[in-house]
Amino acid sequence: MEVGRVTVTETLVEGLRLAGEMGWETWWALVLGFTIAGAVETFVSEERMSAVLGGDGWRALGLGTAFGAASSSCSFGAVATTKSLFKKGASPVAALAAFQFASTNLVIELGLVMWILLGWQFVVADYVAGLLLIGLLAGIFKYVVPEAWFETAREHLRSSEGVRDPSCGMEVDPTADDVVTLDTDGGTEYFCSASCKSAYVESQQQSDATWRDRLLTRDGWRLASKNALGEWGMLWTDIVAGFLIAGLIGAFVPRAWWTTLFGVGAEGTLGWVVASAVIGVVVGVVTFVCSVGNVPFAVILWSNGIAFGGVMSFIFADLIVPTIDDAYRRYYGLRMALTLFVSIFVTAVVAGVAIHYLWSGLGLIPASGEVGGTAPGGYTTYLNAAFTLVFLGQVYVGYVSDAEGGETAESHAS
Repeated sequence: MEVGRVTVTETLVEGLRLAGEMGWETWWALVLGFTIAGAVETFVSEERMSAVLGGDGWRALGLGTAFGAASSSCSFGAVATTKSLFKKGASPVAALAAFQFASTNLVIELGLVMWILLGWQFVVADYVAGLLLIGLLAGIFKYVVPEAWFETAREHLRSSEGVRDPSCGMEVDPTADDVVTLDTDGGTEYFCSASCKSAYVESQQQSDATWRDRLLTRDGWRLASKNALGEWGMLWTDIVAGFLIAGLIGAFVPRAWWTTLFGVGAEGTLGWVVASAVIGVVVGVVTFVCSVGNVPFAVILWSNGIAFGGVMSFIFADLIVPTIDDAYRRYYGLRMALTLFVSIFVTAVVAGVAIHYLWSGLGLIPASGEVGGTAPGGYTTYLNAAFTLVFLGQVYVGYVSDAEGGETAESHAS
């Protein structure tokens, strides 16, 4: 028994070590990605987006994709923002197909983490297959799903709208003991965190300023820093969970188990590729991990024999995990929730299979199980040190500096 306990302990330590290594390798990329996301959120408002996303043609599809790619990588935040855009009149094509998918799977922080842990081939494949998936979803929503279903979903949304953080888009329970509030001329606003409240106050102060004014002023970049912290607030649990799950599964699950799981069909055949894509989506759903947190687990899957396309299908499944499905049900009703689940499931599989054969034909699939990006390994320490200073600067701006100014701003907002 003593030997068994030592073995389990050693395996646990190995799993934590793997998780720590992946976290260390990607720290600078996460800080950079969230910094960019915070800046974009500061300079591009939700109102401006919803105003141009009412159509279902190529322009609306392209704008929805572009806005999504420049937006938050938090799956829950993306779903909440999509809900708001859809409620305000954005089309299903622009909001539910383009914006929602792009805001979790085509964002810069996901690409940076994927580049470091998997390699550039996966990053480019993510964007190419992601655009294909958006096109497939748009076709389904425009030509297959009855328009009346979407109108019913919109009516359900408008009649059952809950309380929403006006800064990050997350749902808020106004009866919770720790809820953060702000009294304004239009009533009471509820926030999921103090940083979101602070960012909202500053955004209201600058509501009349143009994006150029914000870009060229200290206040604009202070707001961008607070928005970056808001991204961390929404996503840090998913990121930590993703690293821990990947590290522990990598240490505890034997290679033979993965070989059996991914051994459906002869390797290299269409049946094997399709089976890998389906398994990838199923694993993505049952692991509950979303967005950037998926990438460390994708490393484990790729290292243990899943097809290249199966990795992509797994990453694309973050928008149909059970908690997200339940949000769809509450927002749009059961019928639309099932429609979204089936549509995203099928298109994730199709996109995964398609990118597998496209990349295979172009000779871009890395050697099976080969992981790691192209950034020089020795630069990790320097990049982490530099971006740690950036992060600490954001924390200082968001939580320490200008406290009196924040109180004054809040009194004006009241």
